[in-house]
Amino acid sequence: CHWRAFMILRFRLVAILGASVCTRAFTLLEAVSRDGLRLTSPRMMATPAGLAILFDCDGVLADTERDGHRVSFNRVFEERGFDFEWTVEEYGRMCEVGGGKERMTAYLNGFNGYRTSGWPAGYESPTTESLTKGLPDDPRRLELVRELHARKTALFQELIGSGVVPLRPGVLRVVDEAIAAEVPLAVCSTSNEAAVRTLVETLMGPERYARFSFFCGDVVPRKKPQPDVYNLAAQEMGLDKSECVVIEDSGIGNQAAKSAGVAGLV
Repeated sequence: CHWRAFMILRFRLVAILGASVCTRAFTLLEAVSRDGLRLTSPRMMATPAGLAILFDCDGVLADTERDGHRVSFNRVFEERGFDFEWTVEEYGRMCEVGGGKERMTAYLNGFNGYRTSGWPAGYESPTTESLTKGLPDDPRRLELVRELHARKTALFQELIGSGVVPLRPGVLRVVDEAIAAEVPLAVCSTSNEAAVRTLVETLMGPERYARFSFFCGDVVPRKKPQPDVYNLAAQEMGLDKSECVVIEDSGIGNQAAKSAGVAGLV
């Protein structure tokens, strides 16, 4: 029945994903009555289950940061003849910066001292060192990071299509039980939308893919840790934020959810 599917989903979110549930998330889940349609207050919810799940992508649906994005970035660096690559530990620290283009810009500018020799040859003397939304205002530097990121995205999609980066264990069960309980689903990611869509469709199949909404990449002016992507998802999907539970794996993602006023699991 609908209620049983909803309760199974609730425990999957905790047990399968290994998440620690914040108080607000538990309060939201406990508030749904046995018919799955109404909160304990008289107000009707916008969704049949009174719940919507907004997934981050990388590190939540699959371990794509370490084994997908990092590998693809390093292949691009090698193709361009750059004298650096990102180790697992170093890339983990770089994930404090949301967005691939922004991440490369921060690294080349010496983010937390990770890159000390600066920009590659030919890009050492920009017209300006200033940044706008984490990206270079200098036209040549901006063109470089865009080119690198476009190539990295193509390599990442090839990698995902090959099946070498699987879904995290239990993700399909959570998704299937959410669909059975009529819970709306979305992916809210700083990653390129085409790459995220490729991952979901390839690893979950077209029927599950069709049940997701996608809010990714440059769809919002400010990326995580700013709350813009979760605000947009709630607005576009017609959700009350009290209905939403975000599943994240990072500090900046959790901060984005909290800033949006949405319950989160990390």
